[in-house]
Amino acid sequence: MNDYLKLLARPGLTLIMSLPKNDPALCRAAFEEGADVVKVHINVQHRASGTHFGALSEERSALEEMLAHKTGPMGIVPGGSVEAVESDFAALEQMPFSFYSVYAHHIPGCAFDSAKPLMCACDYSYSAEEIALFPALGASVVEASVVQGAEYGTRLNMRDLIKYAAIARSVNVPVVVPTQRAIKPEEAYLLARTGVKGLMIGAMVTGREKGTILPAIRAFRKAIDEVNACV
Repeated sequence: MNDYLKLLARPGLTLIMSLPKNDPALCRAAFEEGADVVKVHINVQHRASGTHFGALSEERSALEEMLAHKTGPMGIVPGGSVEAVESDFAALEQMPFSFYSVYAHHIPGCAFDSAKPLMCACDYSYSAEEIALFPALGASVVEASVVQGAEYGTRLNMRDLIKYAAIARSVNVPVVVPTQRAIKPEEAYLLARTGVKGLMIGAMVTGREKGTILPAIRAFRKAIDEVNACV
């Protein structure tokens, strides 16, 4: 089984760090502080972090250094549009990433031929019927990015948990929740109750600099370990 999927198959929650910049030192530190998985980006303007990620030609050197020193699975967002994903996909296939992370409406046909798992994201506009079909059409993991942009950074609430639980029950693959809401470490147990398998933390809860990111990883690692000890 693929290393990323193997982690998500374990009991409890997996901690994924979505880096706000392609920084090899930050990537190493993220693993050292307890991230199970690290996710990076190219060809996208990342809304949550307010960061622009360039094409593979611009980011390759940093990405190759990260991959050379990784101590766990690494995934990549290959682009923020069908055209952007297509532009570098053939080259990415030659790099040892463990998975691709892409909104379903950004996935081109070429991605379906990859041996790497697809973590397919849905946004708030997707219907329950659409999300339920993700696995049948190639998704190995579902990313429940269901919070509207205007609500980014607001507090986690019961309706969010209901949505996450409904998605987890509707698909036969692992579900990952990103921190579009200002999820607190002590709320990790609530996510575990919904049946999701991964928590992906990013700039919304970690900030954008090493001085805030690393303490945040430690705090979420501690909280998730406590949750997983009870599973």
